[in-house]
Amino acid sequence: MKKLTIMLLFIIMMMSIGSVVVFADEIFVEDYVEAELVIERAKVLDVEVLDEDTLENDFFEENLLVTLELLTGEYKGQQFQVIHSLTGSFGYDILVNPGDKVLVTVEDFGEGAVEVYISEYLRDIYVYWVFAIFVALLILLGGFKGVKTVVTLALTILLILKLLLPGLLAGYNPILLTILVSFIITLVTIIVVGGANTKSYAAIIGVLGGVFVAGIIAYVIGSKVRLTGLSSQEAMMLMYIPQGVNFDFRGLLFAGIIMGALGAVMDVGMSIASSMEEIKNANPNISTKALVMSGMNVGKDVMGTMANTLILAYTGSAIPLLLLFTAYQDPLVKIINLDIIATEIVRAFTGSIGLILCIPLTAITAGLLKDKFDKKKNTDEDHKALK
Repeated sequence: MKKLTIMLLFIIMMMSIGSVVVFADEIFVEDYVEAELVIERAKVLDVEVLDEDTLENDFFEENLLVTLELLTGEYKGQQFQVIHSLTGSFGYDILVNPGDKVLVTVEDFGEGAVEVYISEYLRDIYVYWVFAIFVALLILLGGFKGVKTVVTLALTILLILKLLLPGLLAGYNPILLTILVSFIITLVTIIVVGGANTKSYAAIIGVLGGVFVAGIIAYVIGSKVRLTGLSSQEAMMLMYIPQGVNFDFRGLLFAGIIMGALGAVMDVGMSIASSMEEIKNANPNISTKALVMSGMNVGKDVMGTMANTLILAYTGSAIPLLLLFTAYQDPLVKIINLDIIATEIVRAFTGSIGLILCIPLTAITAGLLKDKFDKKKNTDEDHKALK
């Protein structure tokens, strides 16, 4: 009966979230101007190097005549010859050889006038393979819990794509919207994976408490050091999107910090709560104080590795930038005061602070809930004995 009740609650929750997503689609997604360009898949049949005098343009280092066969869309099966120019820049040039598969942009002017451009390598097939291996391993090793993990992962992606991003694009407050999405993700993920029990409730309280405190610290410190939220090229590009949204860039930055810290903090909170439940099951007579101290000890071990995980993750993404500073031997005082560096430092350490605070919050909450549950259980047993 208990399992049936939990399943019914889960179905109701999923239906509620689905309604939120549909509602978000209706209020957030505006009507976009119909694109004149269509992205299709194509296969490279032949590549020929053109003479330097064929095209008079000093900007390009080399010009190629590429024969393409479209694999999808209205012109599937048709062949096109396109001029593909190379600038000599490894980061921007798309080098193609016969047999390669690429994405192309097809521009149809009507009456048979079509222009085709090579826009990117075709990478999605391999991305799908990696994702399939990931899902298969989750299910093979995790069994039913692996299936539940896949469900929560899909739900997380759905909420981000259908609720968070459209909401931000519509100009809604990024911090409040991110807090709402983080709350739903945390609640659903932990309850679905761990079940509706004291372990999950303790993990939820610890995770949300740690993440929100991290968000508050990030907001206060970020305001004091005057972070702009415009340290990345992508943020600058948002100023020129066709929707003309007046973004709160600092709000977007703090929202990103909250969302970035959520995953690691959720991992720590669930690990501590789960460990404490196993300890309680192994020793039902353990005192609340001893149980809380056991949870704290587990948290201390997890804290050392997870804090490093956050710092290394942010450092790994900034290695090219750090190499530039090292190569030009800029002084530390200059580096640490740059907006882009200060942003990453605040992001990394506030996330780690949220992770650290999650440990005592989860341990104390789990201990108190277990104590309350035991007292209620003993009271119920006494009542039954009297009857």
